[in-house]
Amino acid sequence: MNVRNCRKCRRLFNYVMGPYLCPQCREEMEAKFQEVKKFVQENRYADIPTVSEACNVEPSQINQWIREERLCFAEDSPIGIACERCGLTIKSGRFCEKCKAEMSNGFKSAITPQEPKPAQPSGQNRNANPKMRYLD
Repeated sequence: MNVRNCRKCRRLFNYVMGPYLCPQCREEMEAKFQEVKKFVQENRYADIPTVSEACNVEPSQINQWIREERLCFAEDSPIGIACERCGLTIKSGRFCEKCKAEMSNGFKSAITPQEPKPAQPSGQNRNANPKMRYLD
């Protein structure tokens, strides 16, 4: 049995998976998320400090929900966070589309085996006659 202390209320609980929050604090956090989600839908042009103050939620928690892609915003919304790789403002997730594509291509090239290049014997001309020759 895996027993942990809740990060929020410090009570002991049986940890199964996910964040180190007891079931009660997890339910409270989910209720706060639903409240923030509803507020953002009703107040489309509100920024993070306004949402934080109106819903009594830490701005860091709102940023975490955005990074987890639980909260997504329209392109005309003032809410945005920086891409963790290049710093471009994005509306949800951790990386912008350009960085996602670059990293994906990098991972694919690292996984795919590259064709071995044929070894070129040094000092020989490619156009030379390929027949074997003997020296006397």
